Amino acid sequence: MSTRIDRQFAALKEEGRAALVTFIMAGDPDAETSLEIIKGLPAAGADLIEIGMPFTDPMADGPAIQAAGLRALKSGQTLVRTLELVRAFRAGDDQTPVVLMGYYNPIYIYGVERFLADAVAVGIDGLIVVDLPPEEDSELCLPAIKAGINFIRLATPTTDDRRLPAVLANTSGFLYYVSITGITGAAAPDTGRVAAEVRRIRRHTSLPIAVGFGVRTPEQAAAIAAVADGVVVGSALVDEIRKSLEQTGGAGADARDRVLSLVGRLAEGVRGAATASVG
Repeated sequence: MSTRIDRQFAALKEEGRAALVTFIMAGDPDAETSLEIIKGLPAAGADLIEIGMPFTDPMADGPAIQAAGLRALKSGQTLVRTLELVRAFRAGDDQTPVVLMGYYNPIYIYGVERFLADAVAVGIDGLIVVDLPPEEDSELCLPAIKAGINFIRLATPTTDDRRLPAVLANTSGFLYYVSITGITGAAAPDTGRVAAEVRRIRRHTSLPIAVGFGVRTPEQAAAIAAVADGVVVGSALVDEIRKSLEQTGGAGADARDRVLSLVGRLAEGVRGAATASVG
């Protein structure tokens, strides 16, 4: 069964360019602003949207995304409200793929069967659950696949050729390659090393490979887009929300405009990489 994610990557492959994948924390800094930002992402240049599920113990996330999650929780964001956020987005956009990213605990408490049914109903296409290894696929991965939702796995610089087949076994949609060792937003990726790792992983899978963690500028996005199928940007976007809150004391239009402006510049970088590779 073809999903929105499959169709989007296939269409972009036809165009000869990588996808820009943007991450926003649901409910950051409040539900209304978060929805306005997410609604504006496709027109700004986002090809896929990752939406974070706020959690109190985000062990894989750096300070920027941790702070975004805390802001969202403080504003009253819950998993129910996150699903409603996607439903509201889908009312005006039935094309852009949406992936929920986060940790297993909120889903477990919500109830896996109920969660998957509700996720399908609101139009979620994929899940990234960073603390569920392949050994736990029966918990969520296999039921998600059965429900028609892509289960997207992370590979890292320490995922060697012996471990990679287990990581890829039930992965669908795309593989998310973490370009650095450590937490989100901690350092800039080494493009040469990323290119070598993408080539290595391609020997094991035909899935699109999206690269994230540490991409902050249009120049970095362009460099990664030249060697991968997708570029994921998260910390840099949620940092724009933080800056807006610090400088204006509020959120609303200023936070939205800052995020969407950066997405536009990143999209130009990604599209420029395609032009350069063709030329």
